[in-house]
Amino acid sequence: MTQSLDVSRRLSGEALTNFIATISATGGLLFGYDTGIISSALLQIREQFHLDTIGSEIVTSAIILGALIGCLGAGGISDRFGRRRTVMLAAALFLVGTALASAAQGVTVLIVSRLILGLAIGAASQIVPIYIAEISPPNRRGRLVVGFQLAIVSGVTISFLTGYFLRDSSWRIMFGIGMLPALILFVGMGFLPNSPRWLALKGRTDEALAVLRRVRPSEEVAQNELQAIIDNHDEQAPWSELAKPWVRPALIASVGIALLCQLTGINAVLYYAPTIFADAGFGQESALLTSVAVGLAMVCATIFGGWAVDNWGRRTLILRLLPGAVISLIVLGAMFALHMKGGAGAWITVLAIMGYTICNTGSLSVAVWLVGAEVYPLSCRGKGMSLVAGSHWGQIC
Repeated sequence: MTQSLDVSRRLSGEALTNFIATISATGGLLFGYDTGIISSALLQIREQFHLDTIGSEIVTSAIILGALIGCLGAGGISDRFGRRRTVMLAAALFLVGTALASAAQGVTVLIVSRLILGLAIGAASQIVPIYIAEISPPNRRGRLVVGFQLAIVSGVTISFLTGYFLRDSSWRIMFGIGMLPALILFVGMGFLPNSPRWLALKGRTDEALAVLRRVRPSEEVAQNELQAIIDNHDEQAPWSELAKPWVRPALIASVGIALLCQLTGINAVLYYAPTIFADAGFGQESALLTSVAVGLAMVCATIFGGWAVDNWGRRTLILRLLPGAVISLIVLGAMFALHMKGGAGAWITVLAIMGYTICNTGSLSVAVWLVGAEVYPLSCRGKGMSLVAGSHWGQIC
């Protein structure tokens, strides 16, 4: 692993930027996998530990509480100790939480492990988009940051597939699989450079220039970008800076998108897709397989969104796709109201959910991490992104 990751020291320019974005986006893969795998693992956990409905909800929601705490705490940590070290801290928490969850012999340890995994997920959702945005060139920032969202939906899809193929195996294996990407993230980040913008913010301009020389195509581009960072005269700002009028538009836009992303119901569809399909008339196994199709649709929509944010623009992408999500939800609601189960009604329900998933994931879900990572001034970017991630997780709570 060390030899392969040492490739980062021999790469430069666009190739190095791609490598950095790929390794750091592994945090998104863990984000998606660890939030999604519980739906399959819980079927066995409930039987083994004799959990009632309340116990099952506590085990499931512990990760959400941890994520809310983690994302709010990561802002100050990333501003003080740096983006790279904060990602490594999140990776270490992923490793500890996964190990505890896989070895848990009681409900209490399982809940604690899920809480630790939540801390890791919350920290990753706050810091990984910032790290990728700050190290990416402006013309490629959109698609590279969207790579984080692509990793999330890929992780969710992998969790669906894992749950299906390991449905007759131990739930400990389902959790334990998360150790590998967590290890890759932790070791990989040790070979990657610090954010040049964070280095400049700390007055370490020589180090910032050294990083920019590695991730930009020419000396001139690196020098110009460093000068632009310095000319902004950014200094580390307190939380109160976010309430000032000049930051308020960024706050409203980023937190507003984060709130809308959750209020439009994407997680309800994501977590309850098998139940919805089963109620529509599909058998349990068919419902699970159809849920995998939803995951694959999310991946395709995110890939498209990664292209569209740089070619259409953030605002245009949302305005073009959201009407499709609205229409799909109206059709889905009509299927429920008319109790159309089985036959054509079941397949219309599938198409409505697929349409909603594609239009919502390809617009709001793509924009939420990107807008939050790029609209704030450097002086309060970490804390601003904490609020974005906190809005995301707070709505789920």
